[in-house]
Amino acid sequence: MKPITRIVNSIHFKHAAMPICGALGASMSLCQWMGVAFVGLLMLCAPARGADRQVDTEEMTQAKFQSTYVWQRKPAFTSAYSGANSLSPDLEKRSYTLSATAFLGARLWQGGELYFNPEMIMSQSLSNLTGLGGLSNGENQKGGGPNPIFYTARLFVRHTWGFGGGQDKIESAPNQMSGQIDKHRLVLTVGKIALTDIFDNNSFSHDPRTQFLNWSIMTYGAFDYAANSRGYTDGVALEYYRDDWAFRAGRFEQPIDSNGLTLDSRIMAHHGDQVELEHNHEISGQPGRLRLLAFRNEASMGRFQDALNFWNSHGRAGVPDVGNVRKDQSKTGFGVNLEQYITRDIGLFMRLSRNDGGTETYAFTEIERSFSGGILAKGNAWGRPDDTAGISYAQNGLSSVHQQYLANGGLGFFIGDGKLNYQPEKILEGFYSLGVAKDTSFSLDYQYIVNPAYNQDRGPVSIFGARMHVEF
Repeated sequence: MKPITRIVNSIHFKHAAMPICGALGASMSLCQWMGVAFVGLLMLCAPARGADRQVDTEEMTQAKFQSTYVWQRKPAFTSAYSGANSLSPDLEKRSYTLSATAFLGARLWQGGELYFNPEMIMSQSLSNLTGLGGLSNGENQKGGGPNPIFYTARLFVRHTWGFGGGQDKIESAPNQMSGQIDKHRLVLTVGKIALTDIFDNNSFSHDPRTQFLNWSIMTYGAFDYAANSRGYTDGVALEYYRDDWAFRAGRFEQPIDSNGLTLDSRIMAHHGDQVELEHNHEISGQPGRLRLLAFRNEASMGRFQDALNFWNSHGRAGVPDVGNVRKDQSKTGFGVNLEQYITRDIGLFMRLSRNDGGTETYAFTEIERSFSGGILAKGNAWGRPDDTAGISYAQNGLSSVHQQYLANGGLGFFIGDGKLNYQPEKILEGFYSLGVAKDTSFSLDYQYIVNPAYNQDRGPVSIFGARMHVEF
């Protein structure tokens, strides 16, 4: 195990935290030391090597930890104009996120498990997290900041009823204890989770801590899933597995306010519902999965056409604003998700998603039509089994009424250039992850974005990134 100081230095913790409370010469700020202490506590509590991969025996308790640092830099780019929610056309030398999470679990009864994930994050976003449909760092949180924030990320109970059909071996992983599990089973999850822990769980593009960083590549771009501003929610999900099939359904709390932190406990009135059907298959002897998702949100949301009508009826004073016309209404959408191994070490993925495009973005990002796909390869082919390389592409779009809203000066939570010369937003992302040591990786990432925030009068934009990830 590396000393804490070496870990901190390896992830450039000092440089990430220097802007936090203002640089204090060569000394570290109180905020930095709080972050160091938290990461150090995780390391000291980590299980001994060899005890973290229990497969043949059933784990009764679990303690796993991760810390991830993401750094990004954006050069200046060409822009005909900028608005209140534009990506800055100026050079931005450093954006970063630093997260640390403990994954603690215990078996409470036969088939019953309890998990608790305390988490810390600190961040500095590009352009205050505005100016893109597909935002560039999946670790970023709405309302994040340079001071360490400590909170409960997950606290949930999972119960599994087994119905035979043979057994599968389950490996130890964060929030998953090793053991044997029936192939035919019913799984109930209740509590605080990230909704995407259960839905849209693509093997090749799901976790920005180790895979692609862009928001519209790590999950469905148009999936405005229920979550608070940190990406977590309270609710219940039920999953049924039988041979090659799985069916999932869940209801989760929406935030009280659009993109807000506090969740609305009135889950029968305001909620996010989703169902997902999954089928496992083989093509030329290689495994793959196909998933179909549908979702429906109920919340107090503003519709773009209502905002335009209100604006017109008031003499076009100011700009259209969905905040003037919010009321209880629904938002629907769907997604298709494919993952397929080509060889043992190379896999591809594809997602297609769309929502109704009539209502404001409530909890995720400002995308209403999205396609993404890519390839991930392990380094066995070039003698680096712990390395991973990936390349992906995403194209995001908006509904016609949303385009009108923005063209007339309207603002969303993330985008709004004051006017709009519309074209779909196009994103190319590639990364290479180098296995530095056991459970430690360093990645270089590059994103090239054409028509940022759907505006061909701005960009293209390059975003350079680096990531250090440590887990135990």
